[in-house]
Amino acid sequence: MSAPPTSVPDPGAHPAVSLPAPPGRASSGGVGIGRSAQVVTGLLLLVPAVAALLWSYVLPSVRTLVESFRRSNGPGGPTEAAGGDNYTQVIERGFLGDLGFALLLALVPLLLALLVAPLLALAAARAGRVPRLVTRALLALPLAAYAPLAVGVAWTMDRFEAEGDTWAQAPALTAVRTVALLTAGLVVGAGATVFLAALRRRSGDGRSGPAALAVGGVLGLAVVAVTVQSWSLQWPVLAGRGDQTGPLVRIVRESLVHFQFGVGAAGSVLLLALLAVLGVLAVVLLLVTRTRITFTGWRDRPADRPADRQTADPAGARSPVVLGLLVVGLLAFLGVLAYVLTPWLGVLTADAPALPAGLSTGRIQANTWLPPLVSAVVGVGLAALAGFAIGGLRPLGRASELLLLPFAPWLFVGDGPLAIAHFLRAREADQLDTFVGSIPPGWLCIPALVAFTLFFRGQRERWAASGRFVPTMLLPALPLLAGVGLLDWLVGAQSWLWPQLVVQDLQHAPATNLLVMRLAQTFGAEGAAQGLVAQVLSLPMLALFLVAFVALQVGYLDRLVVRAGSTGERRD
Repeated sequence: MSAPPTSVPDPGAHPAVSLPAPPGRASSGGVGIGRSAQVVTGLLLLVPAVAALLWSYVLPSVRTLVESFRRSNGPGGPTEAAGGDNYTQVIERGFLGDLGFALLLALVPLLLALLVAPLLALAAARAGRVPRLVTRALLALPLAAYAPLAVGVAWTMDRFEAEGDTWAQAPALTAVRTVALLTAGLVVGAGATVFLAALRRRSGDGRSGPAALAVGGVLGLAVVAVTVQSWSLQWPVLAGRGDQTGPLVRIVRESLVHFQFGVGAAGSVLLLALLAVLGVLAVVLLLVTRTRITFTGWRDRPADRPADRQTADPAGARSPVVLGLLVVGLLAFLGVLAYVLTPWLGVLTADAPALPAGLSTGRIQANTWLPPLVSAVVGVGLAALAGFAIGGLRPLGRASELLLLPFAPWLFVGDGPLAIAHFLRAREADQLDTFVGSIPPGWLCIPALVAFTLFFRGQRERWAASGRFVPTMLLPALPLLAGVGLLDWLVGAQSWLWPQLVVQDLQHAPATNLLVMRLAQTFGAEGAAQGLVAQVLSLPMLALFLVAFVALQVGYLDRLVVRAGSTGERRD
């Protein structure tokens, strides 16, 4: 933006030749700080995220690769070179079959995510403001009730005898049906939430189709990635049901039960390779479509008012047919959700048996929620800084989003594929059965980094236009930071593979560990499993997440819009 003239030009004079800005006066792009300062600050803010990426993902991946070419006889024992024998054993023991079975389990969730969720979101978006907000509030229910181990165990205990013959006669189909039912609410809730943002149209926003396609592509890749590395749900539902299981369940058994670290590491490398491809595809899709997230403001714009209804929704959105279809869809959604959650909610609200001696509710809850809280605060905080650096400050100009590519291979990688390397590191550092060791090892939330990058990229234009950082960047980002942090905290507390590996002392064990130990009949009185199921996601914590997610859905997420395509703005 050029500076305004300091004097009135002479009409008869020749036009003045534009001169470049003096040295040290680089254009700020309207954001209030010079271009050089944006580049330097942006690169500096990326340093902590890069360090966390190296520590939590890159180095463990390298160690997993190295371990895959070694052979050992047990933990701490001597090792020898194995060549490619470990990979041969992995294939012979059924890795490809496990992968195919996991993809089979993903079929119904994919249909729910790519067909049911967008249709429900489309109906809600076209039914008017009040029905849309009601839909959003209901979509928060499965997100707040995310407790795969507790729900899976309660479901299994409730229907074990009734479905015993079904599992024996058709185990594969029964597994597909069971996983589809248990995940339906969560998949539709998360999918419809993101599709609502992509399908939301306002005056001047253009078509919503490209954004919906980008969201659908990433969502489909995410469903596949989560399914092939699932542990928290597949273990309580599929363990002991036969030879068919997901890849991660067999990897954990080989490496951390039978102590064949090399064989387990080889399986982890193959799984990491698949997840890396999925992550890179997702990020490239977002880059190619120029996807971004924008905040529309704290108050409704004219597009949401009756006078502009036809502009915002040319189809004449508020027809009784659309509203009726939405009601039918929501009733089906709530029916499936109630059917799945009823066994768990029954345990949660019943009078629980006494806990095993030496344990208290306060200690169990502290062990369950404090370690993942540390990881969530650090991981999401670093992700927000890096997202602002890439999307807001844009140190590489129009090519700034390419800085996401080094993070992309680990976009969908959870604790499981790197569990061997993290476990060996914790054991070598003497962190087993300690608070530090029980903190989840992922110190950077890469999905949050991508989300914050898209958000700050979408807000950058408003920052440049107004020059006001606080109302255009900081304040709109705070609810997103809180929501992503709460979600990461909840997921971390319910992802129980890591504490199962590093915590054996009952005094440091979270509720998930205690429940698994009780199910293995290692301690406790008869009937104690029901009490421990209620401790995994206790009623007060469920209420906390439910209130928070409903408030975020209605008051904030409803004001986010996912856009794709060219912005028409000048080059950064």
